[in-house]
Amino acid sequence: MLKELKDKVFKANLDLVKHGLVIHTWGNASGRDRESGLIVIKPSGVDYESMKPEDMVVIDPEGKVVEGKFKPSTDAPTHLLLYKSWPEIGGVVHTHSSYATSWAQAGKAIPPFGTTHADHYYGEVPCTRLLTDNEIETDYEINTGKVIVEKLGKFDPLSIPSVLVCSHGPFCWGTDADNAVYNAVALEEIARMAFYTILLGKNEPISQSLLDKHYKRKHGNGAYYGQGEKSN
Repeated sequence: MLKELKDKVFKANLDLVKHGLVIHTWGNASGRDRESGLIVIKPSGVDYESMKPEDMVVIDPEGKVVEGKFKPSTDAPTHLLLYKSWPEIGGVVHTHSSYATSWAQAGKAIPPFGTTHADHYYGEVPCTRLLTDNEIETDYEINTGKVIVEKLGKFDPLSIPSVLVCSHGPFCWGTDADNAVYNAVALEEIARMAFYTILLGKNEPISQSLLDKHYKRKHGNGAYYGQGEKSN
């Protein structure tokens, strides 16, 4: 079942390790099959070195295991809540990458200090509020998804494809699992640059005009970056 998607999600999980975003079993990636609505996700606690494509777990939108010999990731309810909230996304990634997680642990959003940030995010990378004691004790993973959706608000999830969960770490998403990994890699580098920017004494974000220019030349109907018809 869903062999092609299993292969893609398996590769996405290994790519998290390849790019240095995950050690041990600290992370997971998933992908959604558009036709059936089923989700393929990493099994819980299975080591990346021993994992195989067929170990990926297929779950339905309610979290019921449809196929797989392992339990799905413990973060599966968070993934499912994001998929339910945003029909346009097709992949979700969670890591504990060092720089992005440092910002999350500090409870701070990542400001758009430069054009590298603006190429990927149309504004700051937001950080959620802390979960309440009751939210932690009851349906923790679902409530993690809820505070992510709450924080992003009315923003297009593909224009701000990452949110930092306060005291926890980043969740990223994209059009598919590969794109979600791409955004997680970009986030970690942007978080690193922002950290050093603050150490060097800058605290003010770039101008709105420069943010607009760099984001919109790569995204949306007027984009001209790359080898499309409007590129130079």
